[in-house]
Amino acid sequence: MGDDEVGLLRRALLEWGGPAHCSDELAVGMGFDGVDDLLDQCHRIRGALERDEPMSSLDWARALLATEIVFVSDVAGSGYQWATTTGYTDEFTIRLIRSIQRKLAKVVGPFFGKSLSATTVTPPEEKG
Repeated sequence: MGDDEVGLLRRALLEWGGPAHCSDELAVGMGFDGVDDLLDQCHRIRGALERDEPMSSLDWARALLATEIVFVSDVAGSGYQWATTTGYTDEFTIRLIRSIQRKLAKVVGPFFGKSLSATTVTPPEEKG
């Protein structure tokens, strides 16, 4: 994963503690126990990304899905304010997201069409 891609994931996860507004139901749908867990896990995952620490497939899937939603959703995420709050243009962001999706396809593949709950799917741990 390149610096720009890691930077985007880290910035996107930070949005959940700022302009984005998540419900407990959406947080659970993204694989967290609720909003408080989303915020705690986003902080932990951001730190792991910053330190280039190995992450589980579940954490990569959570980071990717949380990034996709916070970027696009105007209801729950940053939406149209994304460029203002992050400094990333929409065009630059979507290019990076597509690159991340390609690089993580095998890592997050076991989650396609499944819950991101740690109790329902436990793919092998690996670094993406």
